[in-house]
Amino acid sequence: MTDYQQVYHAATGRPAPANAAQLDALFAALATGVQLPPRAQQAVALGLTAHTLNDASADPPLFAYYQWVLHHYFAAGKLNELSAKLIGMAFTSANLFQTTLPQPLTINPWQAPAMSGHPLANRRVVVIENNGVFVLLLQRHPEWPLLLQGGNDFNPTYVQLVQQLEQRGVQFTYIGDLDSRGIQMADHFYQLLQQTSLKTVMALQQPVMVVGWLARYGKVDPKRTRPLQVVTSDYQLEMDSLTTMGKFVEQEQLLAEYERLIPQWLAVE
Repeated sequence: MTDYQQVYHAATGRPAPANAAQLDALFAALATGVQLPPRAQQAVALGLTAHTLNDASADPPLFAYYQWVLHHYFAAGKLNELSAKLIGMAFTSANLFQTTLPQPLTINPWQAPAMSGHPLANRRVVVIENNGVFVLLLQRHPEWPLLLQGGNDFNPTYVQLVQQLEQRGVQFTYIGDLDSRGIQMADHFYQLLQQTSLKTVMALQQPVMVVGWLARYGKVDPKRTRPLQVVTSDYQLEMDSLTTMGKFVEQEQLLAEYERLIPQWLAVE
């Protein structure tokens, strides 16, 4: 068995915490690949408080040691432990899956695998960056198929389901804030996809449309219009437009535009 305490000391120059031996049984179990319960339960089974393995403030030296060993000896994606991550790990959509449940529908990591083959209600979906715009458009148009991006929350459940849905033929188009981070997030969303055309993803937020909206609705803010790195050339055009003009537009300003454009896009066969 690896002497994690000794290796930790040699690598970091810091001695392992006095209670480091309490984690030996856990590391041994991780090495076998046996499925472990959620981390809070793991901690309690070791005689620790429930938050010790999740919260750095509970026991900072032990948490630092635990994280160091995980990082250097156990690949994060291969840890065989039951996840308790529900908050911030969701996929929220409306009118995408066939269901009699009220909309919107929020899917957590436990439910995600079962949704890979669940019947679909629509195959064209509008991805919306901001929570408030998602909720308001759904209230006004309860039949529209919408997917909440939720800001910069590209969580694993969201990414997994987006990619599975794309493989099933779902087409996504994306709308978000027209500021540096918003353009960067739109570009990142496009990079997640494998077979959807850029024309489809940008159908409701094309570079020429962005220039017009910046001219008509733009507000000046150097922080929100600073240049950020993007991969796709058309998103670079949008980034260049807002940095050159020094203006940004928020989604909330474009509701009337969305209500005109979205039904046209959804109606395309």
